[in-house]
Amino acid sequence: MSRLANEHESDTKTALEVNSKWTPLNALLVGMEWFPNRAGGLNRYFYDEVHALPSVGIGGAAIVTAVEPGQTAPLALHAMSQSGAGLPERWRGVRAAHKDALPEHRDRLNTKFALYTYPWMRLVQRATPLVVNFHGPWADEMAAEAVGPKQRAVALIARQVERAVYRRATRLITLSEAFRDLAHARYGVPLERIRVVPGAADLPPFLAAPERAEARRRLGWPAERPILLAVRRLARRMGLEGLIEAFATVKQTHPDALLLIGGKGAIAGELQASIDARGLSENVRLLGFVPDADLPLAYAAADLTIVPTISLEGFGLITVESLAAGTPVLGTPVGGTPEILRGLEPSLLFDAATPEAIAARIGQALNGQISLPERAQCRAYADRFGWHSVAPKIRAVFEEAQAAVQTERA
Repeated sequence: MSRLANEHESDTKTALEVNSKWTPLNALLVGMEWFPNRAGGLNRYFYDEVHALPSVGIGGAAIVTAVEPGQTAPLALHAMSQSGAGLPERWRGVRAAHKDALPEHRDRLNTKFALYTYPWMRLVQRATPLVVNFHGPWADEMAAEAVGPKQRAVALIARQVERAVYRRATRLITLSEAFRDLAHARYGVPLERIRVVPGAADLPPFLAAPERAEARRRLGWPAERPILLAVRRLARRMGLEGLIEAFATVKQTHPDALLLIGGKGAIAGELQASIDARGLSENVRLLGFVPDADLPLAYAAADLTIVPTISLEGFGLITVESLAAGTPVLGTPVGGTPEILRGLEPSLLFDAATPEAIAARIGQALNGQISLPERAQCRAYADRFGWHSVAPKIRAVFEEAQAAVQTERA
């Protein structure tokens, strides 16, 4: 079912008039769930992008799985279906929404998720530029969490869907060089059609976070203990099992150190069992889901943020958000994390994604043996990942895709 929020068209026009230095550009964007209806990095990224693109003259419409009453956006919103609808209904809905919106917003198509692109992709003429965002190998992520033959079979089907969508793209946007190389190697997308545009975050809430002592007071966190924070989906590829193992070593030399793990996911029970078995109940705590409104305080309250991912880390919003809150990040040399941290301070990277390497670098950081950037330095560095810096780069890819199809027609 398609539902167009016509009342938001005036909002789009106003946003474009304010930014009159940009030639108006029309686009139809296709995402997943509309944030905050469902949390998640991709959903939040798409929500922020929809709100940022009018600042560079991009208007049009956005398609998401569902829109709740009263929800607004600077682009007109289409819904695939009602909340809670199954995949067949969502597929029918995204196809209908695409057909409904395309006549008015046919200049450019930009989609974030292969699953909601495949149902209508063959309806798009080659003369219409299609820009696809590659946020990660969806099939590989499914396979990494698969626990039986049925789930592995679904992952194989997902790979075929992804391959068809990515190969059809006029241009493919990745958030890191690591994922550019992966898209080329795993899906056969020619390098000349891939553009790296770093991820962006909505920085103001994090830049407005208070000093560490005040943030801890508001959250009720211990005032004097060294606190390390990891905000992750509780899934195997996030490396949280290894981080907990590493903290057993950290505890030996820093018995007052406290690791707080925020997030929810399938392995929460396993992680708690590991904490208990290692005698870490006073040093490692699972916080559960941390609301987005509390994230700026949480990052600001920590001495360090830890990103222990062991695979498929395209671009960590948590890394940028923590830096914007003034807190340095230690991360594994996996995926896009090195591309963020090396420019700030190379020693922020663990030597490897192993418990031993993680424990060693955390110990060095707590002992003052490596140089940690100060609060102001972290925040200044994070500025390059704000939407004011990234949105013009996205527009440039849209314009390039348009030029490419015009050249092909000629």
